[in-house]
Amino acid sequence: MTQRYSPTVRRRRLSEELRRRRTNARMTLDDAAQATEISRTTVSNIESGVKKRPQINEIKALLDAYGVTEERERDEILNLTRQSRESGWWSRYKDVLSGKFIGFEAEAAVISTWEPLVVPGLLQVPEYIRAVARAARMSDEHGIQRAIDARIERQRILASDPPELWAVFSESILLSLTDFPDVLRQQVEYLLEAAEAPTTTIQMTPERRLTPGLGGPFVIMDFPEVVDPSVVYLETDTDGLYLESPEEVARYRNIFGHLHSAAMTPEQTVERLKEMIT
Repeated sequence: MTQRYSPTVRRRRLSEELRRRRTNARMTLDDAAQATEISRTTVSNIESGVKKRPQINEIKALLDAYGVTEERERDEILNLTRQSRESGWWSRYKDVLSGKFIGFEAEAAVISTWEPLVVPGLLQVPEYIRAVARAARMSDEHGIQRAIDARIERQRILASDPPELWAVFSESILLSLTDFPDVLRQQVEYLLEAAEAPTTTIQMTPERRLTPGLGGPFVIMDFPEVVDPSVVYLETDTDGLYLESPEEVARYRNIFGHLHSAAMTPEQTVERLKEMIT
């Protein structure tokens, strides 16, 4: 089985590896800059991930300054650097996608998502995307088609070496489609098909019921390597917020657990979905 990897996740790991080795060497950013003749701003930007394409010679100089001499260790970090410099497929859709979020999603081993307002993105069909865009008064057909194409690309992760996807969303999202019976049918049929996959769990919260998710939608992403900490993504009008501290991630895991308990079971959800189109 081929391991998926994302430049976004590798860049974050590279930043942490370099920060840890600088700390172990008891060096400040100023010390690192002086030892390597790389500007303090550049060293800081590499460690924070602001610099998207760090140079191999810069990383070699930093490793030299930090006293990292073991060949295998250096090779692993340099390989991380090369992977972090690659462009993900989502760079082609930067006009309609949040690249950082998609970069995390692309390598996640487990994706837990709560959506109170729309069908989770990984489970949307083109007809639903178009209906939502028109409801939002989007009139740019080219932009709408770009969003659909990007969403289809995103969903490819469910077809090959798929992550575990646990999607909880409100039943009211689908009930709002009653005036669009064709869209409703196509979307529900796809959800039923997706629910058959052993790696996908779908649950709906009943209409008109208060849930622990009143704070808004969020996504928890866990990664296959223990060195990559989990991320909680909170969508905003711009790129979104990314929470990584153990306390913040634990808080949203707790909320998701309560949502899971408050929702219909996966079996009940499937039965309710079937009722919607019969």
